[in-house]
Amino acid sequence: MPRTKGALTLSSKFVEGRSRIDRFRTSGAMKALFPRAEDLQAILINTSGGLTGGDQIDIVASARAGSSLTLTTQAAERAYRAQDGRARMTTDLQIETDAQINWLPQEMILFEGSALDRGLTVDLAEGAGLLMVEPIIFGRTAMGETLTEVSFKDRVRVNRSGHALYWDGLDLNGDTMKHLARRAIAGGARAMVSLVYVAPDAEAHLDAIRRYLPDTGGASLLAPDLLTLRMVAADNFELRRALIPILERLTKDQLPTSWRL
Repeated sequence: MPRTKGALTLSSKFVEGRSRIDRFRTSGAMKALFPRAEDLQAILINTSGGLTGGDQIDIVASARAGSSLTLTTQAAERAYRAQDGRARMTTDLQIETDAQINWLPQEMILFEGSALDRGLTVDLAEGAGLLMVEPIIFGRTAMGETLTEVSFKDRVRVNRSGHALYWDGLDLNGDTMKHLARRAIAGGARAMVSLVYVAPDAEAHLDAIRRYLPDTGGASLLAPDLLTLRMVAADNFELRRALIPILERLTKDQLPTSWRL
């Protein structure tokens, strides 16, 4: 039986010139706060304090035509040692025409002995916009942690009008520090982030974003309206130092307050 189960369903609609909550429901360990902001924002909270073997978290969010919705987390999520079984976390985002979702969770921290399957699926209509970021931290360097036994499976699928736009996957099993030390993987880095930006102005941001990036990061334009970024860093501090100015630019200085605490 799961130690913890949590589910959240949220949708936005455009009414009287503003994005507002359309439908909202939570159960189990999942809660949400809605700060006052120019656009509709939701801060997702896992009240169990982290994920371990047998846990299940499911998030479904949608932005109806013309609306915008930003989803973030109160703090970093943590995947703890799994005594038995695997933790599972699924996120499904649906974005209608002329709507926008900013998926901006804070870091996922993997602890020694963690076992986690995570999946993010995004379905975009024609004319829909997306900003997605997924930062991952491999142990807490300040605490001297090393990861010698971790099982992490991560899948990201972004589709538009039923066709694949961006698919990515990561599988880490066993001695994570040994894997990350390889030059072709991370060169000893302990933090990484993936970012996807879908918008008509994607190309206009490319040169500026490349100037923000360290030598361990790269940004590419896969289509005129599709910008992707991948970066590794020595630790979370270095990752954030490069990432936050990029997120501020792409959110037009509307980065959720929780990212600045």
